[in-house]
Amino acid sequence: MSDYQLAQLPWLADAHQRFVDVHYRGKNSHAHLLNVDNALGGVVLANACAETVLCQQLTPVGACGQCKSCLLLSANNHPDLHVVKPDGNQIKVDQIRLLCQSLTQTAQQGGARVALITDVERLNIAAANALLKTLEEPGNDVVLILQTNHTSQLLPTITSRCHTLAFNAPDKQQIQQWLAQQHLLPAPNEQGKTHDVTWCLSVVGGPLSLAESLRSKHYQQLLTYRQDWAQSLQSGHLTNSLLTLTEQQIVDALNVLYLYLRQYVLKSNSKMQLQGKPALQLNPLVQGKLIEFAGTVMQMCQKLQTMPSVNTQALCQQYILTFKQLTNG
Repeated sequence: MSDYQLAQLPWLADAHQRFVDVHYRGKNSHAHLLNVDNALGGVVLANACAETVLCQQLTPVGACGQCKSCLLLSANNHPDLHVVKPDGNQIKVDQIRLLCQSLTQTAQQGGARVALITDVERLNIAAANALLKTLEEPGNDVVLILQTNHTSQLLPTITSRCHTLAFNAPDKQQIQQWLAQQHLLPAPNEQGKTHDVTWCLSVVGGPLSLAESLRSKHYQQLLTYRQDWAQSLQSGHLTNSLLTLTEQQIVDALNVLYLYLRQYVLKSNSKMQLQGKPALQLNPLVQGKLIEFAGTVMQMCQKLQTMPSVNTQALCQQYILTFKQLTNG
């Protein structure tokens, strides 16, 4: 996902231009928080912002790409750019201490020193506390750029010391158009309609991960899960791919079930016609129970991230029986 360039991700353009405008006017904050998921190009935007700060001949639309600083960045060899990434599942205190020490040294290119921390929500408590002093007193010509996938997981003491860059995520139509430009959409059907692949965005995480899924066999597997859940919930017993789920596949399968249940209720609300059959008729009590059931499935998805093992077939059959009881009761 990091192979993309800024110009290839049009939904980042406005946020990047806002950052450039502020810096070009000389009113740059010393600490910026980018609440842009990696699956939306968060690291791409963070790198572009770092290039903006370090460029020696900044233009109104961003880094010049030709000065010595830009050439060093292009070669991944800029001495005044200090990048911190998670070490495993965490950003550890020793990483932050080393960063803070590096930021006290004189800039080798005579300009700013930039700290770029990606996935900053993975700071452990000790690392977050170690970063606070630098956020409060960064020193002259020090700029911190923090990229996060989940601001809700950050300490308020971190977010309150940063300027959050405004960002508008693309809607499904924009993502569909972008995927078409990447030549990743399935061929239109006989009626000339293109299959909407954005239904699984919440499973894969965002447009970049959806593009990666479409290039591999992963998207087709998700589509198979959706079809097999529909058949299994109707028949009352497991069918096809759900009979052979591995522990590595169960989270994806249950995420798809969660989406299917939500869509099932939505279709009953909107009274949409399903494949020429009469519209779903669910009373409000059943709808509420199905939404609650979907929440239970999502909670299990989260538990499975840390559970050592699970009987996948038994779990799926249990959910099918629950669905039958709710919709036939």
